Amino acid sequence: MAEQLEQMILFPKAETAEWVSRPIENEIPGNDEVSGTTLFSMVSAGTELNVYLGQYEKQGLTWGRFPFVPGYAAVFRVEHCGDAVGDLEAGQLVFCMGQHRSRQCLARNAVIPLPPALYNKPEIAPLARLMNVTFTTLVTTSARPAELVVVTGLGAVGLMGALMFQRCGYRVLGCDPDDRRREMAERAGLLSTCAALPLDDPSMAGHASLVLECSAHEKAVLDGIKMLQKGGELVQVGVPMLRKTEIYAQEILNGIFRQHITLRSGSEWEVPRYATTFRHGSIFGNMTTALNWLADGSVNVDGTYVVLPPNDPQTIYQDLLQRRQDKIVCLDWSGSLGKDLRL
Repeated sequence: MAEQLEQMILFPKAETAEWVSRPIENEIPGNDEVSGTTLFSMVSAGTELNVYLGQYEKQGLTWGRFPFVPGYAAVFRVEHCGDAVGDLEAGQLVFCMGQHRSRQCLARNAVIPLPPALYNKPEIAPLARLMNVTFTTLVTTSARPAELVVVTGLGAVGLMGALMFQRCGYRVLGCDPDDRRREMAERAGLLSTCAALPLDDPSMAGHASLVLECSAHEKAVLDGIKMLQKGGELVQVGVPMLRKTEIYAQEILNGIFRQHITLRSGSEWEVPRYATTFRHGSIFGNMTTALNWLADGSVNVDGTYVVLPPNDPQTIYQDLLQRRQDKIVCLDWSGSLGKDLRL
């Protein structure tokens, strides 16, 4: 019997992405696991490019060391269920925080069944993972609809955050100096964008309740503070792995003190993976809601992503790195694009 192989993307060293095949170690899932064939996975340009460039390894972090199999969002078709899994069956499509590989095997509580409306468009389901990054802020912020929320940086995470907050009734201003990003956001339905924050506009500056800082740029933090009303929040969503300016911390700290600003981390892991008593939101609860919003179209992602085959990863990551690709990249492992995948 021929050895069964799976394909995957591998980072063996910095700035190198390879397409590799490896033997499948175990085709049969454990008692509480499900396994199956990957249909789509999504590239997280921020996190994955930092790993690709070796930033995690350079900073001595334990996660992201080479060799590394990237990816953290996928959709797969269930083929096998463990004996203890009674609520899923072969043929169902499920979302997971999976890697870029042709097969997935995870615990049952690590997968979410896709809403039926996504069966004919499963390539957008992995975007729920990007939505989850700022969903944590959505369920923990003191800002309330229809207060002004400013989003600095309209990359994938910032764009999803802006669209979600607007969907929930907030007045949202998305800021990014990149014309292409602003145009994409506007095509997706974001009502208000700007290339630079309107610090000289007395009707805007000093009136925001929340700044979602998604650019990881020190100047955006400083300007964001100036946009906030007294007692407002600035949530640092973008990971500031590299210094980008000569701004002194004193300038930021003075703004925080004078405006009574709450400055906090935007890490999605502030909330638990699963719902617990007296906690607002959970990772899997948030992603379930995000999938439903994608399914009903209340968060429109049309025109924000591109679907590519996964077998030339070096070109994919270099195009993202060099900004030749400005859309969210979804990888098609199935050749099923455009087909209705309902049984």
